[in-house]
Amino acid sequence: MKFRNVSIQGLGVVDAPDVISSAAIEDELRPVAERLGVPPNMLSQLTGILERRFWPAGTAPSTAATRAAELALADSGVDRSAIGVLINTSVCMDFLEPSTAAIVHGNLKMPGSCLNFDLRNACLGFVNAMQVAGNMIEQGQIDYALIVDGEQSRTPIEATLKRLKDPEITREKYREQYATLTLGSCGVAMVLGHADKAKRQSHRVVGGVSVAASEHNMLCVGNDDEMRTDGATLLMAGLELAYTAWQQAHAELGWTNANIDEYVVHQVSAVHTAQLAESFGADLERFYKIYPNYGNVGPAGVPTVLKKSLDAGRIKDGQRIALMGIGSGLNCSMMEVVW
Repeated sequence: MKFRNVSIQGLGVVDAPDVISSAAIEDELRPVAERLGVPPNMLSQLTGILERRFWPAGTAPSTAATRAAELALADSGVDRSAIGVLINTSVCMDFLEPSTAAIVHGNLKMPGSCLNFDLRNACLGFVNAMQVAGNMIEQGQIDYALIVDGEQSRTPIEATLKRLKDPEITREKYREQYATLTLGSCGVAMVLGHADKAKRQSHRVVGGVSVAASEHNMLCVGNDDEMRTDGATLLMAGLELAYTAWQQAHAELGWTNANIDEYVVHQVSAVHTAQLAESFGADLERFYKIYPNYGNVGPAGVPTVLKKSLDAGRIKDGQRIALMGIGSGLNCSMMEVVW
């Protein structure tokens, strides 16, 4: 998949305000961890995640997405009346119906001509929405797209802590739910549009590749308040799939470790990020790491890393940026942006 005239024209990220440390979670779980023989401080030492963020109790995912959307629209200079489609990609939902996209659409007072829908594909949803919206722009169906995501990890983490403190829980059950504690919260949004219609500086989306290994569709299974994960198998299968996608990107986009200036990656943990870099033979210093302070923010991860890398001064004009996401299922997509 290649684009000729698609660009990123605005970004918005809103950090959730309540900071929850891994140390506090580990203290809460210490009695049951000792009973089960789980090593102390395993959460921070194994994952590298020192803290994550929550929205205040009762904050809807649509609220976080709406706040980020206002920032992205302002950053782009594009009037909301010109947006042709609004796509919400969050794993977290306000309701089963209506769609979270419809609620954000209403919050923003978008025009009735603006198509809106949810596109959910685990942690890969935002990158998939960039592909879908990019195709719509490339085909001339719309001029601009607004992609949004709001994640609220408070509900699944609090429910998981309650289950993990059950005096009857087994070591096996404890282990399969432990990954839930890595989740974080935030709100993100991006405006995509025709490069030749940009109101301000834009950044060209070159194209992307996607691969699937759906035989692994039960390695990470979750709902609103529970996630069960075979962490070791998921890591190995995900790395193998990512390497396959990297090979496709090398063939179709000309990627090499020498010509990619910055890797913008959905981040799960320190181990995942380091092994991903190692599998490509890439310099880990070209991965801006947000997991220590934000945890795994799901599909919001790629745009969050992109915005925070930009704010940190790591991304310069003309650089080739690799966007990479892996989602439960398993699916993997990679896209290139020339800044």
